[in-house]
Amino acid sequence: MINVTLYTRRDCHLCEQAAQDLQALQKEYSFRLTVVDIDADAALQKAYALEVPVVEIGPYTLRAPFTVPDLKMTLGAALDRQAHLERLDGDSYRAKVERRNAVTTADRVSYWLSRHYLLLINAFLFLYVGLPFLAPTLKAVGADGPAEVIYKIYRPLCHQWAFRSWFLFGEQAYYPHEAAGIEGVVSFEEATGISDANDPARIQARLFEGNPVMGYKVALCQRDTAIWGSMLLFGVLYALSGRRIPQIHWMIWIFLGVAPPALDGLSQLLSQLPSDAIHAVLPYRESTPFLRSLTGFLFGWFTAWFMFPLFEEAMADTRRLLSPKIVGRVEK
Repeated sequence: MINVTLYTRRDCHLCEQAAQDLQALQKEYSFRLTVVDIDADAALQKAYALEVPVVEIGPYTLRAPFTVPDLKMTLGAALDRQAHLERLDGDSYRAKVERRNAVTTADRVSYWLSRHYLLLINAFLFLYVGLPFLAPTLKAVGADGPAEVIYKIYRPLCHQWAFRSWFLFGEQAYYPHEAAGIEGVVSFEEATGISDANDPARIQARLFEGNPVMGYKVALCQRDTAIWGSMLLFGVLYALSGRRIPQIHWMIWIFLGVAPPALDGLSQLLSQLPSDAIHAVLPYRESTPFLRSLTGFLFGWFTAWFMFPLFEEAMADTRRLLSPKIVGRVEK
């Protein structure tokens, strides 16, 4: 018995006629008919919306308009092909067909992931960027133990230098490095007495979490907060769009996403190396919270814009492959 899949949708006269024709032909030809409503999945809508009804008969595909003779000819060709393969490979071929038709646990898991991957990614991003803000909140209410757990979890993932982090519940939202030269705010050195002179490895700046006057730092630095926050924002908008936002060209990602933080971070890093030759060309500089946040936002936003449609393309292929087996209505 061969498999026949009819892709259809509601309120489609040609689809209803195709279903009736196939059901009538089941008396003459031996096949298993599966009817799939393309409106059940955005990937199927995108693939077949302008073509339904579409009939897949074994390895062959018919797109509207087609006639009953077209169906008979294709069914005959598919059945002849199956009979030929059975003669050549016998039990082995039949076993392969049975495995292909069976709905396994792996199929169900893969299909579920292909439908809910965006929710999982957004949930992960929400937790990843949200927990660092929970840490200072916990510190502010006296729950130092749980706060310390969060700081330690993120310590291998971010430098956590306090002069490049946001602060909550204090006098200022940030305490920049003195070298940033930002007027009108208290610098990190002034607020804490910790400077590069007495903390050359910046270990104290990394471990400093705040106090009741200054507030408490977010467990991710300003750039990382902007990166992951903008990815979450794009992920939410992508979900609201029905995953229909098209992918950007890789050159846009490079020039608008990768280049700005690379230039800001690399120029800062090189300028702070102990080299007179470098300083002659690139004076010592410390980036500002605004620049770190802006370039981080651009990187996260355009990276998500480049990657999310790629994920959707792969997951849509999985849904198109498994939908006939899992969500299709088997007529016989």
